[in-house]
Formats: sequence, structure tokens, C-alpha cells
Amino acid sequence: MKILIQLGLLFGICVLGDLISAVLPFAFPGSVVSMLLMLFLLLSGFMKESAIEESATFFLKNMTFFFIPFGVGILRYATLIGSVWWQLLVVNLVSLLVCFAASSWTVVLVTRLQALWRARRNA
Repeated sequence: MKILIQLGLLFGICVLGDLISAVLPFAFPGSVVSMLLMLFLLLSGFMKESAIEESATFFLKNMTFFFIPFGVGILRYATLIGSVWWQLLVVNLVSLLVCFAASSWTVVLVTRLQALWRARRNA
């Protein structure tokens, strides 16, 4: 019964995120709204981590099963992908490099900001 309540909480937050997304005057994914809502609930203390721990752990351990439909969908369009594979490869390599660079620069920036903050605090 506890797991059903936890699943109900998780799915309720997902539905609430979709409803909020539908009301917004601009396009914003309901799943992102749901994650932000969950983050707010956990950080504010309105929801304890233990309230969803078992269900969340189950989903994390079995996450690969949720990617099976996407893999099957890709296989359905294998001929189309085969005709543009090199374009997909270029896009993936460029986005990989951009993501790597952005992540690296973010780490450097945060490290510098933390050092500056520590220096001000210790001065």
C-alpha cells in the first residue's frame, strides 16, 4: 500500500505539472514543470524524501526499460536514418563538443566564484 501511495504522489505531481504547463501562456514542457515542482516541494520541506524513496529507487533501478520504446522507434526508421547517418554523426559530435566545453567553462566559472566568495568571507 505504501508504494501505491508513493506512486500516486509522483503521478499526481506529474499531472499537476502538465496542468500548470497547459495554463502557461507560452510553451513549456509539463515534465520540466513537474521536476521543478518536485524540487520546490523537497527543498521547502513540504515533502520529505522518504515519502517517495521506494518508488523513486525502483524507477531509477529500472530506468533502462523506459528507453525500449524509443529504441524500437529508431529501428522502425532504420532506412531513413541510414540515408542521413553522416549528418546525425556530425550533429552529435558537434553537440558533444559544445556540451563538453560548456560544462568545463561552467566548472571553471563556479570554482572561481567560490574562491572569490571564500576570499571575501575570510577577509
